[in-house]
Amino acid sequence: MPDLKKLYDSVVSGDAKATQAITKEALDAGVDPLTLVNEHMVPAMDEVGRRFEANEYFVPELLISARAMKASLELIRPLLIARGDKPVGRVAIGTVKGDLHDIGKNLVASLLEGGGFEVIDLGVNVPPERFIETVNEKQANIIAMSALLTTTMPSMKTTIDALKQAGVRDKVKVLIGGAPITQKYAEEIGADGYSENAVGAVALAKKVVAPA
Repeated sequence: MPDLKKLYDSVVSGDAKATQAITKEALDAGVDPLTLVNEHMVPAMDEVGRRFEANEYFVPELLISARAMKASLELIRPLLIARGDKPVGRVAIGTVKGDLHDIGKNLVASLLEGGGFEVIDLGVNVPPERFIETVNEKQANIIAMSALLTTTMPSMKTTIDALKQAGVRDKVKVLIGGAPITQKYAEEIGADGYSENAVGAVALAKKVVAPA
């Protein structure tokens, strides 16, 4: 039986090879994949988030821990899908139309996966129609939009208006973020939430899908 404390440690330190090796060993030994996620990997990412908030970790450390988590999830996800386990939520994430920046969006996507969400990454320069399509076809219940340019911020409002026109706005929570975005702007355009960083985005996503 592998020492699962090492799984926690390898995620926190961002050692993707060790994370994958320990995960494989644990699965081969019959450990429930959800136990690995909920009792070891999610707490590890919570600790990474705590260190980030405390300025002990910075974006590079976040990225390597997220990558380690992803290495483990590659082994776990097919098993969860095969037995019909439901993700915490289904997120369609993308950088809005006209904007080609993706570092922040990629980081949020990785951390959401680490938090137990199914993530549908739509990439960059995403028009409103693609978000609507993903809600209809993949039953996404969260839309996460990123913008790094002030000139592309209006695309967020355009997308929210398009969701209303398509009759799907009440099916999804809309979360937004990016360097020029503020809480005030989120409220002005009718988004359901805003976070100034990737760690906060995961906490916010968990909050909006939590049963009332």
